[in-house]
Amino acid sequence: MEAAHWIYLSGIVVIIAVMIARKNVVIPAVTATFLTAWVFTGSLVTGLESIFNASLTAASELFSIFLIIALVTALLGSLRALGADRRMVEPFRVVMRSGHSAFWVLAAVTYVISLFFWPTPAVPLMGAILLPAAIAAGLPPISAGVAIAIAGQGMALSSDYVIQVAPGLSAKAAGVETGAVADRAMVLSLITGLVALGIGYLMTRSEFRRPDAALLERWEAGESELEAPAPRRSLIRVLPRRRVLQPEPAAAGGGDGGVAVLDHGPGSGSGGGSSTVPGPRSGGSGDAGDAGDAGEASDEMTRRALSSLNGGDRPGADCPRRSKAFAAIVPLALIGLVGYMMLGKFTGLVPEVVGGDAAALVGGVATALLLAAAIAKDGRGSLERCADHIVDGLVFAMKAMGVVIPIAGFFFIGNADFAGKIMGMEEGAKAPGFLFDAVVRMQDAIPDSQYVVGFGVLIIGMVTGLDGSGFSGLPLTGSLAGSLGPASGVDPALLAAIGQMGCIWAGGGVLIAWSSLIAVAGFARVPVLDLVRRSFLPVIAGLVVATVAGLIIY
Repeated sequence: MEAAHWIYLSGIVVIIAVMIARKNVVIPAVTATFLTAWVFTGSLVTGLESIFNASLTAASELFSIFLIIALVTALLGSLRALGADRRMVEPFRVVMRSGHSAFWVLAAVTYVISLFFWPTPAVPLMGAILLPAAIAAGLPPISAGVAIAIAGQGMALSSDYVIQVAPGLSAKAAGVETGAVADRAMVLSLITGLVALGIGYLMTRSEFRRPDAALLERWEAGESELEAPAPRRSLIRVLPRRRVLQPEPAAAGGGDGGVAVLDHGPGSGSGGGSSTVPGPRSGGSGDAGDAGDAGEASDEMTRRALSSLNGGDRPGADCPRRSKAFAAIVPLALIGLVGYMMLGKFTGLVPEVVGGDAAALVGGVATALLLAAAIAKDGRGSLERCADHIVDGLVFAMKAMGVVIPIAGFFFIGNADFAGKIMGMEEGAKAPGFLFDAVVRMQDAIPDSQYVVGFGVLIIGMVTGLDGSGFSGLPLTGSLAGSLGPASGVDPALLAAIGQMGCIWAGGGVLIAWSSLIAVAGFARVPVLDLVRRSFLPVIAGLVVATVAGLIIY
């Protein structure tokens, strides 16, 4: 191997080390891209050009993913303006008659909404509509947080089967079809999620209470005491704990501050274990408090949702019939979309829709629903409002995924399919595959056991998820899957899906306290570290079972 190969491999090691340190990896990724290109070509100018070309190549390859995120987010904004997002989940409140049913209903609804819209909108919806109903039904707040986190941040986001952002990133880096990764990720995510939910339910079922409106009153007042009335049935001893809500200082410029959850009692985590819950609006003009400085609750879309959920006039109050109509039309349209895709996949009645065509179909349906909802709500003003929703969606997409571009650019330069274009090599010239060449050189040292390779990729994925993103490590695990798969005799698409499980279950907001799990903990009004501890064992067990099952099935 040449010096450029060693620089590229060193860049991977540095990126993983920076992720472990919970820092952003953009600077190491850009620096490694520059050094790799400079050393390989021997030209400082080409090295500098490669920094831009790598990000440009990554952006051109991933723009369809950004666009689908933007359109789906814009659709949700138009539904929120109609109040239809709230009405879509309200019917499920009537089936929550006990803590046991509330746990599974909460998980199921969170999963479905997150599958179509990602967990960002699902969390405020669950926190505003279903979570209070679940608390009144006897479900402890910590159990509700576990159900929401595992079903939304973990099970739905790790497969991302409808929007296919994660499978697209993994497949691009691994050099395989997006549909192959998506299918395997769907199976693995269901196995992981069902195992994790089952264990989480068994660990907390002894804490469930009888339905009582007083439970909701105490929770809304900021006081809750969790006891284990039947410790023999519980896998985890829960000590009595009292939480008090204390107002945060008001922010400068008006508006009420957030509400801090102060945890008194043992096991509260470092620093007393506090989190912030959004406070009510003041005079209709204050912004809702953030659920934390990191995670998905910090974006503008969620803040707007929080503002509408914490007081003031409810969206759609001036057009209840249209609000109810779209609360039914949108779910039916999305269910019909999934049904059409399934018909194409399993029958010959309609053409199969895969890869880019599937993303285009989802984007087209989302855009059509967005236009219809905007017109229904604003009439003549829809010309401006629809544009505003699209701009908001694009801003959210760039905030959520923009940091992935330079990171993906670094891993793309290690792929022979993109390295030549990034380094400005002449057409027809043989481009280097830095990562693949290194794996080929060391293939004799690769264990013959597919289980060692599978769990190795899973662990690497979990390590890359330590940055709290969940998506930034997908180019790495995808590249490793494409390189290690042929050398070890394991399906590269399966390895990419396994790596995707590790990345998103760890960094997507289930196992990492500094991720979007902060938003879940804030809405449930529980310390985020407690939520991490409760989720850790179920999720790890689920990932182990899913990895073994995947290697057996595929």
